[in-house]
Amino acid sequence: MRISLRFGMFLVCLTLPLTMITSCGQQDRLRSNAVPPSGNSPVRTEAITESNGTTWVPLTQVAQSLGLRLQENSDSANLGYTDVMFTVQPSQRHAISFGQPIALPQAPVRENGQLYMTMDAVSALLQTKAKIDSRTGKLSFDRITPAGGNIPPQTGTSRYGVLGVAEHQDEMVAYAKQFLGVPYEFGAAPYEQSKKFDCSSFTRHVFKKFGQDLPRLARDQAKEGVPVTRDQLQVGDLIFFTVPGRFQSDKIPGHVGIYIGDGKFIHTWGAPGVQISPLDSGYWSTVILSMRRVR
Repeated sequence: MRISLRFGMFLVCLTLPLTMITSCGQQDRLRSNAVPPSGNSPVRTEAITESNGTTWVPLTQVAQSLGLRLQENSDSANLGYTDVMFTVQPSQRHAISFGQPIALPQAPVRENGQLYMTMDAVSALLQTKAKIDSRTGKLSFDRITPAGGNIPPQTGTSRYGVLGVAEHQDEMVAYAKQFLGVPYEFGAAPYEQSKKFDCSSFTRHVFKKFGQDLPRLARDQAKEGVPVTRDQLQVGDLIFFTVPGRFQSDKIPGHVGIYIGDGKFIHTWGAPGVQISPLDSGYWSTVILSMRRVR
């Protein structure tokens, strides 16, 4: 299916958060940690409206307007913060939204090298209403409220017994540090294939070395193990961070790292790749969501 070029076109004005920036330097020093900057910049883009009133918007601009990353290849496209949250396929109504399969009302299509989705399909994918202001031409979204997207209550028991993580904390830290500087790639394939990580593939790779098979995505890893408080935090515990300003609830895990002691955690989400950041100061201290122990 193609969108006919005879369809009328109009400009849509978006508000685009600045690109997430990271600083370089010694990869095992605290100053190498990356933080999202504040501020917005206006961006203009083109949407396509069919004669029947159906409006198609470029997926690139949907991602930009929400400050999310977009990874496209020939057969799929992934969107998310530092971890994949949404997946669509050209010409397919099947999609993934917050780890759950859904059916889009219309399949995405490629036009002039770009992937387009209808406004209804965007709303279904994001689980919120996508709107274009007829007067200003601005594309906007209600704050996203994913069904079942919150992390579990701060109670529960681990489904794991006492395994390698608890017995080899120092070895885990040393192993994780071996990957300092390994490049970040959103939606990265397993390290053995890509030689890159995103946040949750990194934690999964490290934990696998010590006998734990974590789920692939941060949102699902946040359901594993048992909750701990900051005072209870031990080396090897997972720390989850929220995605500020994009969702109705701030209880949506968007990033994950591993506590390595001395008030620091190791994680990846941009240049310089795998890095060490302070937990109790700076940006990351303001967006801590939960801490969990998987043993």
